[in-house]
Amino acid sequence: MIEWEVVIGLEIHAQLATRSKIFSGAATAYGAAPNTQACAVDLGLPGVLPVLNGRAVRMAVKFGLAVGAGIAPRSVFARKNYFYPDLPKGYQISQYELPVVTRGCLTIDLEDGGTKVVGITRAHLEEDAGKSLHENFHGMTGIDLNRAGVPLLEIVSEPDLRSPREAVAYAKKIHSLVRYLEICDGNLQEGSFRCDVNVSLRPRGASEYGTRTETKNLNSFRFMERAVLYEIERQREILEGGGRVVQETRLYDSERNETRPMRSKEEAHDYRYFPDPDLLPLEIDAAFIDEVRATLPELPDEKRRRFAEQYGLAAYDACVLTVTRELADYYEVVVEAVGGEPKLAANWVMGDLGGALNKAGLDITTAPVSAAQLGGMLRRISDGTISGKIAKQVFEALWEGAGDADRVIEESGLRQITDSGAIESIIDQALAANPAQLEQYRAGKDKLFGFFVGQVMKACQGKANPAQVNALLKKKLDG
Repeated sequence: MIEWEVVIGLEIHAQLATRSKIFSGAATAYGAAPNTQACAVDLGLPGVLPVLNGRAVRMAVKFGLAVGAGIAPRSVFARKNYFYPDLPKGYQISQYELPVVTRGCLTIDLEDGGTKVVGITRAHLEEDAGKSLHENFHGMTGIDLNRAGVPLLEIVSEPDLRSPREAVAYAKKIHSLVRYLEICDGNLQEGSFRCDVNVSLRPRGASEYGTRTETKNLNSFRFMERAVLYEIERQREILEGGGRVVQETRLYDSERNETRPMRSKEEAHDYRYFPDPDLLPLEIDAAFIDEVRATLPELPDEKRRRFAEQYGLAAYDACVLTVTRELADYYEVVVEAVGGEPKLAANWVMGDLGGALNKAGLDITTAPVSAAQLGGMLRRISDGTISGKIAKQVFEALWEGAGDADRVIEESGLRQITDSGAIESIIDQALAANPAQLEQYRAGKDKLFGFFVGQVMKACQGKANPAQVNALLKKKLDG
């Protein structure tokens, strides 16, 4: 049996977060009625001229600097010619031979704990096409041109990825990065972040690449992994059956969990690229690059390292808490509000808060509990006002909009019992109420200690300080 090596490369289309389109003043807002945000420039009507959006250029340069790429001092826009119903001009304005961003790299984390450097071939600016609508059009197709002219940054990787998991890890890292840079909102459902995946197989040890297929417009990391797995198996069966893989563009059907042919794969010459005569070359000087570099935020990898060093977090915790810039910012506000206790803050942000957000289908930006509220509650755990168990009740109240933690604690009478005399009295009552279990414990059945802890906590409605309960109960039982 031939052992096959999987070769994967990604083309990621990130919609740039500009308010107007890349070559016109038409709006880019999502959700408008069909064809209400497509102007004469987007439609390519006779006599119109495109004007480059400066903010789109700034965002492309910002990305290039973040991945250590070269920024071309001179790049050129080209016309990529092809016919498709949602491309009214008959060509797409893109960049071909001279892109604005050249040769960078990104380090991804592997499942075995290691890392891998993935090369980035290029990132170039281009306009999006419109959208074909098939639902509710019986025997026809509707065309919505609102997306025509929306600015995209196409990020092309080297064929360095060797498994579906690596492909997903790379896509997620790019997704996190463009959101950190605030150049793309990363909304997969709205099509702001889409991936095309090139997959091929070759005998392990071979230097020549196999024939690749391109699966288009994957807008889910889960679907990406499934599509790549399917395509690997499909190509393997063809090759081992003596056939040849056809170079083509394919679509992924999530309901059937399969890819299917869309069209034969075009080569660059099929698009008849030539420089767009309506657009001057894009020239970027060192001063502009320095100006953009000064706006770079703390990047995900830098923030992760700092969280591990500054807060003493485990590598996993630091990684989870820095997945998005918003989550990292939330965590730091919580730590500041607590007055320290970074591990306690991490446990609650990743655990109780994260679980509640997932259950409600929310993200950190729409959390009903603010970072200051959560930090205030954790401060009361830290100073012994409430126990971790009582804190869960307080958290639920905060989630429902009850105000701040101190108010909830006072109004609900949840303040922790720390008076040793009061706790001893409750313990005495619990021992007196369970003589049989007390006798068994003193006869050597040590596991009954947990039973008595439960009885005491039940009697005080969970308000007694757990550490004090354990210490005083142990003393009583062994006395």
